[in-house]
Amino acid sequence: MTVRPDMSAPTLAQLRLGAGRFGWAWHVLPWGVALATYFVAGAYLTLGTAALEMILFTLSIDLALGYAGIVTFGQAAFFGVGAYAAGLLSIHVTPDPILGLLFGTAIAALLGLVTGVLILHTEGVTLMMLTLAIASMIGAFAAQAGDLTGGDNGLQGMQISPLFGVFPFDLWGQTGYLYALGVLFLWFVAAWRIVRSPFGRSLDGIRQSPRRMRAIGTPVWWRLIAVYTLAAAMAGTAGSLKAQTNQFVGLDSLDLLVSGTALVMLILGGTRRLYGAFVGAAFYVVVQDLAAEFDPFRWMFLIGGLLVVMVLFLEGGLMGVADWLHHAAARLWLGTARK
Repeated sequence: MTVRPDMSAPTLAQLRLGAGRFGWAWHVLPWGVALATYFVAGAYLTLGTAALEMILFTLSIDLALGYAGIVTFGQAAFFGVGAYAAGLLSIHVTPDPILGLLFGTAIAALLGLVTGVLILHTEGVTLMMLTLAIASMIGAFAAQAGDLTGGDNGLQGMQISPLFGVFPFDLWGQTGYLYALGVLFLWFVAAWRIVRSPFGRSLDGIRQSPRRMRAIGTPVWWRLIAVYTLAAAMAGTAGSLKAQTNQFVGLDSLDLLVSGTALVMLILGGTRRLYGAFVGAAFYVVVQDLAAEFDPFRWMFLIGGLLVVMVLFLEGGLMGVADWLHHAAARLWLGTARK
């Protein structure tokens, strides 16, 4: 008995063709929403700016952990160092925001390079504990060096000059929001190109089997150092943005909770997707704000419940839901085209 294939069911090639018809929409949608937020958010623009900064920070963790498999729980070290570097430059050297951003990024990248050389010969739990130790040491130093960092009082007295000498950082956060959005877009495009380059493909191979990649001649250690430094630079940029838009840096920027929160955001959105960091961080910030307004003492229960649901039922996070909608749209388009 011959079993004939169901000719009415779309083939894999047809689904890919249909999905390709809608692929551009999934790239335009998040950026369109982010841009539209500028016009409709009003007093919530500062919250939107904080979301953009956390998106960039979460993206740096996805690059290191999701794509390269570097188990890091101390990414807040680079975030905080970038924030303090940008703040100190604005106080003692120049208030120019672009120079401050570049300086914070460079200092965080340098820290990532030095620490990466020291710890990336390890892996697994040992590597995780070393990243935690480095973050704890830097946090303790910032707390003790009160003359430099302000200690528990935070780094105060920051003055940020108008962006490009034209656009001042106002109390409503309009300049800060567009500034953060532009920086996030540049880093996102860079990350997109990196993960789809031969270098990025080799990182995926290293994440799956470092021994096999070494066997075929891939310089595993150097590539891990390169991506770790890049992720540190990205986190430093996020910290610099936070310092400049708030014109204040506190010890909480170096808190391990910052890394933990970003990891939760990444899990909610979905790892190894880039847009997972975008969706997860934005979703977390909005839900946290709404839940805190509803019940400021028990809002973490809602976040914890969402995280449990995501882990148990949505393996790909919110991006898994987006994939389902994407393929549903492709099936609908194929059905309409056949008619």
